[in-house]
Amino acid sequence: MGRGKFKSKPTGRRQFSTPEDMLAGTSNRPRSFRQKEAEHEEEENEEISGEESGEESEEETSKKKGTQGIIEIENPNLVKPKNLKARDLDVGKTTELSRREREEIEKQRAHERYMRLQEQGKTEQSRKDLDRLALIRQERAEAAKKREEEKTAKDQKKAEARK
Repeated sequence: MGRGKFKSKPTGRRQFSTPEDMLAGTSNRPRSFRQKEAEHEEEENEEISGEESGEESEEETSKKKGTQGIIEIENPNLVKPKNLKARDLDVGKTTELSRREREEIEKQRAHERYMRLQEQGKTEQSRKDLDRLALIRQERAEAAKKREEEKTAKDQKKAEARK
């Protein structure tokens, strides 16, 4: 009988929880460190909230990341995030753009201005293009006229040959 993807090792076999065990919360899997730590913190919070009778400090409500909950540090270089309220924001204040951003905006505006002039036919390149287009149209019109003349001449020869 095949063993599947995973081979059994001499140290033990994989154990899978049944759906009933998962619903009951009595799986055979050992608890991970984070789960134990979370349970421990919940128990502490319950004890503290019972003692303080509803008074919560700002530090306790903020969730600690990593080892911050375990180790208290006094780092003078640590920049604490500043939470700005909507009422404290200055709407009229404009931020200055960096040199690169200013140059990029100028470049876009110049390109848009050039394209507008191009459409109106005011730039030198557009004049050249329009002259070239007029010349091509004229050549095509002459070629079409010439073809019509040749066709009529051919038809006349055929008509004369039949008579």
